[in-house]
Amino acid sequence: MENYSFLRELADSWGLLAMTAIFLLICFWAFRPGSRKLHEDAAKSIFRNETRPAEATPSARPPSNRPQPNRKEA
Repeated sequence: MENYSFLRELADSWGLLAMTAIFLLICFWAFRPGSRKLHEDAAKSIFRNETRPAEATPSARPPSNRPQPNRKEA
């Protein structure tokens, strides 16, 4: 049981410290000084083609692996 108690104490003290440090690093990374332009671009990206639809390109849709049905015109 001593091994369990040691691991529990380690997780209670150093685990909390590690999770707090990871949280602060993630917050700093999200709000770093150079990321404003990236965040604004991502926020406005859904409005890029607001006046007209985006141009369709042949490479936009991957080819289908299903066989195409044979259609006979009457």
